[in-house]
Amino acid sequence: MSAEPLSPSETDRRLESLPGWAREGDRITRTFRLPSHFAAAALTVHIAGIQDELNHHSDLTLGYNTVALSVHTHDAGGAITEKDLTLATRVAAAASAHGAE
Repeated sequence: MSAEPLSPSETDRRLESLPGWAREGDRITRTFRLPSHFAAAALTVHIAGIQDELNHHSDLTLGYNTVALSVHTHDAGGAITEKDLTLATRVAAAASAHGAE
């Protein structure tokens, strides 16, 4: 996967297909709300597995019934890259399977 930075307009265009994700400066972010703390913890573990598989790790925060991610690529100077969008796509699919909103 390329570690070349994406332009803000390309990032915004690509995020249109990822509901709930937003570009905030040099990161893409999303907070998922789940039905319980246990469900949120389970999603956090699932996301950690995806991150290890992709060898691409985000800031990942577990709340009572929320899971928040903030993603960018260190190898690209902290810019948003294809790696980030791939991670976001995989996380969105996992979150849906866990009943996240």
